[in-house]
Amino acid sequence: MNDESTMPQGASLSLRDLAKFYDGSGAVLGVSLDLEPGKFLTLLGPSGSGKTTTLMMVAGFVDPTAGEILVNGRSVTRVAAHKRDMGMVFQSYALFPHMTVAENVGFPLKMRGIARSEANDRIATFVKLVGLEALAKRYPQQLSGGQQQRVALARAMVFSPSLVLMDEPLGALDRRLRLQMQEEIKGIQRELGLTVIYVTHDQEEALTMSDVVAVMDGGRISSYGSPREIYERPQNRFVANFIGESNFIPCRLGENVALGENGAERRCELISGHSVAVAPTDAPAGSSAVIFLRPERLRLCKQDDPLPNKIPGRITGEIYLGDSSLYRVRIAEGIEVKVKRPNRGVGMRIGEGDELMIGWQTSDSVVLQS
Repeated sequence: MNDESTMPQGASLSLRDLAKFYDGSGAVLGVSLDLEPGKFLTLLGPSGSGKTTTLMMVAGFVDPTAGEILVNGRSVTRVAAHKRDMGMVFQSYALFPHMTVAENVGFPLKMRGIARSEANDRIATFVKLVGLEALAKRYPQQLSGGQQQRVALARAMVFSPSLVLMDEPLGALDRRLRLQMQEEIKGIQRELGLTVIYVTHDQEEALTMSDVVAVMDGGRISSYGSPREIYERPQNRFVANFIGESNFIPCRLGENVALGENGAERRCELISGHSVAVAPTDAPAGSSAVIFLRPERLRLCKQDDPLPNKIPGRITGEIYLGDSSLYRVRIAEGIEVKVKRPNRGVGMRIGEGDELMIGWQTSDSVVLQS
């Protein structure tokens, strides 16, 4: 790397009750969060959830109706977009067709009046960082989609921005190239200590790249946490259903039961009449709920399997996925669950119509409101 003073230094970001209304209709409804310097935050959600509007308010392209935006503790809420010291990467790349790779990367430096010698050093550093030094004199139309995206990324970083904002930047790429670019973007972000705000509706991108994920729904943050927390311990049914494959088994909660040194658990009764264990909750005994389980946490097993929770089921379908298969299993009238099972290293052969047991560890389940 060249002089470390030319490298981006990530800033902290705080949003305080940020809101945006259009003709009385709320697009963003009181978003608040705190992001540490050098972290990668993804705003994840379906269309219309408010994620892009939130990003555009941070960028300065959309004026908030209410709330505050703080960068390194300083309010930028009413600061013009071009004065916010933020790099932006769009899905369309927005490269200048009449400029070479090097000229596109150097454009922000030219606009800021950076001396030519320093600008050339920075351009060389960041063109090399994204692996395009051999293509520095080519024009955008001579580049592949992935190469154009690298140019846009280098341009967003070259002027040492406090934040790098990305609005679905990989949406136009094929799956294989998306996976490659995910790794490259995350690697650069970590190497330079960038603070990144990334918008996507792609759950895999969010889980793969992020330090923190904010799942948005209806203009609000529905859940905020690490990818592992969001995926394995969702806070509500929307998040559990939106991210990955999910199972929801209706139940009626019993009492919390002490287990001595091993902590506590709670029994609950399924529609089928079977009793299973879940982690303790604050919900009153007798209340209705659902047990949330990921398909890969369920096991197809026999009656004598030592798993603490087992219920009978019947295979109703199978989808071959290559390294694994996804089975549909009926556990009660009108209730099916999905079980993901690797296709190698398992002894029991299973086919449609087979009757067997489904088992799981108590710690793999989450009780959610029905």
